[in-house]
Amino acid sequence: MNQHAAPDHQPSTGTEAAHPHAHVERSHIPLWVALVLALLFGAGTALQSRVNGQLAVALDDPYTAATISFGSGLVILLVVLSMWKPGRAGLARVGGALRRRELAWWMVLGGLAGAWFVTTQGLSAGVIGVALFTIAIVAGQTVGGIVFDLVGLGPGGRRPLSATRVIGALLALAAIGWAVSAQVAGDAPVLLMVLPFIAGIGAAWQQAVNGRVKAVADSALTATVINFTVGTTALVVVMLVHAASAGWPEALPTEPWLYAGGALGCIFIAGQAMVVRRLGVLLLALCGVAGQLVAALALDLLLPTADRPVGIATIGGTVLALVAVGVASIRWGRRKHVQPPADDSPADESEGDSAVEVTRAS
Repeated sequence: MNQHAAPDHQPSTGTEAAHPHAHVERSHIPLWVALVLALLFGAGTALQSRVNGQLAVALDDPYTAATISFGSGLVILLVVLSMWKPGRAGLARVGGALRRRELAWWMVLGGLAGAWFVTTQGLSAGVIGVALFTIAIVAGQTVGGIVFDLVGLGPGGRRPLSATRVIGALLALAAIGWAVSAQVAGDAPVLLMVLPFIAGIGAAWQQAVNGRVKAVADSALTATVINFTVGTTALVVVMLVHAASAGWPEALPTEPWLYAGGALGCIFIAGQAMVVRRLGVLLLALCGVAGQLVAALALDLLLPTADRPVGIATIGGTVLALVAVGVASIRWGRRKHVQPPADDSPADESEGDSAVEVTRAS
């Protein structure tokens, strides 16, 4: 387990010797790679929303659909874990950190937010359309990303808001408002918009705490297995309670693609745990804006599920969201500073503010 290992620094200059605070170490993952991966993971979220939403419609039971999605993902992960020794070693490290109280117990409960996320996919996405569902998710993720970066919940520690990040977040929120305006004025149920908004806040929290677990375990697979175990357990309980009152679905659908949601979740949950330390919660969320909205628009245009057409406002909002990601990725200044995480958990020092460095002339 990494115990605040001191980063490798270049030889100090006289100026740096007089600089009393720590600088952020360079990441092993190039920034552009982390950004591209985050965009792809965002697109995977939108695709999973379509799959899980359609499965819920086919079953007429969103709770069973969510349990199938999470449970199938857990089965895949356990098979991989049985063949991957570093993942099993990560479980031992997390267990030891919990016993020594070096990792807060609630940080392993990120799967609860994931369980709520897939439940809202089944409740909302198939009714209001993937684009509108994704917009509500992105709104929650943006708000959550700002808050959780400020309090230092993620493995990179506290990340004060720079001007570009504030502008990027505001542009993202404006993009969301623009994109959703036409459909909110229609017949989209307000409750089905609120549910994914809350799920978006939960998703930002999940990314932060999963990143902390990954830092302790030194394995994205370990963090993902724990996430899916907790989420599946919660969903099984909810499914059984619902089935006791409403009964079970009459039959399972036969289309194989409807059961791909769990596999998609394995990929982007593990990936987000891997890059959140590099990008931070806010920028990871804003990268998710681009990936989710572009993929969601493509799905709604090519394979629509709702009776309402995708309007100009939705398309324009998506373009503005892409601009927001670009703006939030810019950091003016030569060196980046880090503040420690919010608690005394043995998370690594941050690898960066996840921003594009634009060096100013001296």
